Amino acid sequence: MKQSIFTVKSNQHLTDTVLKMVLAGDTSAITASGQFVNIKLDGFFLRRPISVCDYNEKTLTILYKVVGKGTQYLSTLAAGKQLDILAGLGNGYDTSKSGMRPLLIGGGVGVPPMYRLAKNLLEEGKKPEVILGFNTKAEAFYVDEFRALGVPVHVATADGSLGTKGFVTDVVKTLKDYTYFYTCGPEPMLKALSDVTETSGQLSFEERMGCGFGACMGCSCETKYGNKRICKDGPVLEKEEINAQFYGRSSPSCTLWNIRNCRNS
Repeated sequence: MKQSIFTVKSNQHLTDTVLKMVLAGDTSAITASGQFVNIKLDGFFLRRPISVCDYNEKTLTILYKVVGKGTQYLSTLAAGKQLDILAGLGNGYDTSKSGMRPLLIGGGVGVPPMYRLAKNLLEEGKKPEVILGFNTKAEAFYVDEFRALGVPVHVATADGSLGTKGFVTDVVKTLKDYTYFYTCGPEPMLKALSDVTETSGQLSFEERMGCGFGACMGCSCETKYGNKRICKDGPVLEKEEINAQFYGRSSPSCTLWNIRNCRNS
């Protein structure tokens, strides 16, 4: 983790509610896809954690959805605005377990971390296949960016306005040759994927959190192997360590913030 000042280079709409922000700054603390950053916003007590979509030595790219006052404020920021950011938070995805043909499955605002993950897997000589899930065609984003990487891309929309009508699980059921899976998205989607996938995999979870780096213990949740802090030991967990009670949980220690709402609020 590293705290530093980033400067907004651009902040543009991808859909009516999803924006892409590119920032210039020190990204040296970001070491894996699936990690997140924690952004301090003027006038707000808690930082906003947002998944990393992409990065290089000098720039950071995040995609976020406007759902509350925090992200509404974030959407108004113009180029040149400076932001205090904690970078390199969370454990990220482990690509050493992927095999040669991993599935990458992103749902809604769970799509962004899949992009950098796809790039990393391609750099390792692997052949990832991508599934993106949205409610409607109007809400879809980054489909062309994934295709530009040269990977197979499947899209599912709940209303059938783009790609397969239904959910990402409907697409997964048609694919048989994958060696592993990685996913990020709403919890009902993650549970459904745990049930239908035929291999091991890694899932990125969201939970209430305060500090974002493991000190406050506000996001501790019980797994098969004991309590884990979603912000520090996660947000990525392996399929085998998640018990049935994990889904739909309500942790009494989680009193500060819901990372899903905070990530996009």
